Amino acid sequence: MDGATTRVRMDRIREAVHAAIVGRDAVLDQIAVGLLADGHLLLEDLPGLGKTLMAKSFAQALGLKFQRIQFTSDLLPHDITGTEILEEDRQIRFRPGPLFANLVLADEINRAPPKVQSALLEAMQEYQVTSDRSTYPLDRPFLVLATENPLELEGTYPLPEAQIDRFLLRLRVGYPTIEEEREILKRRRERKHEMVEVPRVLTLSEFQEMQRSVEEVTVDPSIESYIVDLVRATRDDPRSEVGASPRGSLALIRIARARALVEGRDYVLPDDVKSYAVPALAHRITVKAEPWIRGIRGEEIVRVALERTTVPKVPSA
Repeated sequence: MDGATTRVRMDRIREAVHAAIVGRDAVLDQIAVGLLADGHLLLEDLPGLGKTLMAKSFAQALGLKFQRIQFTSDLLPHDITGTEILEEDRQIRFRPGPLFANLVLADEINRAPPKVQSALLEAMQEYQVTSDRSTYPLDRPFLVLATENPLELEGTYPLPEAQIDRFLLRLRVGYPTIEEEREILKRRRERKHEMVEVPRVLTLSEFQEMQRSVEEVTVDPSIESYIVDLVRATRDDPRSEVGASPRGSLALIRIARARALVEGRDYVLPDDVKSYAVPALAHRITVKAEPWIRGIRGEEIVRVALERTTVPKVPSA
């Protein structure tokens, strides 16, 4: 699929999602590019900002099977993976859980206990679930869009570093502008009900075709070296306890190729890398205690790496 066709499809996706979401163009584009790159996404922000609605809107627009899981402290692994049950004919059969979907919304993911996190990690990493002694493959695409409240810590469990590293991007939604919030109220008044209909603009096969096209995007060796230098700069920063891993390098090149395709190109530019370096790398960095107390976070370390790393000159075609 060429870049022009992808741009046309992306415009249709944006228009469809905007039937439910007012504004938020930046984060909506980031979600769209992340899903196109076949990556799991972590939305870290306050309640009431439309994270659940965004996930449902993309699933409807892309023709994906959608499931929402409300993570709670009493959740058990089989509640999300499924379980084997004894049927009326005395045969034991596996009944799939909500993980058997194309797009899974893991709401308040940090409220689930470690055993549930482990089951979800297997699904995110291996695209399979294990029930008793049997393993069952998940449908593809399998995408997890998780939400997390960064302020409310009571009754939560810290996400394992291995699981955080499995998220392609960590995104923040943010508050709408004054004009956007007024438009939200206007739409609700005119709609006269809570439900919002998002038109389906792609079939599942068309979306998978777009995902496969990402692999056809050309990456110049100088861009690959630039990505490696950026990631190594996060490790060399004296404020980092642990910098981004090679999985971070792979994530950044993946998202850069998807962004290039969305922009209508079949080659990656440095701007594709720079645009997604912070959401792709910041959550993979562990900051030392003293800088952390001073308010330094992974985002700041990535921004410094961007400023200090030489940008290559790449032909535009």
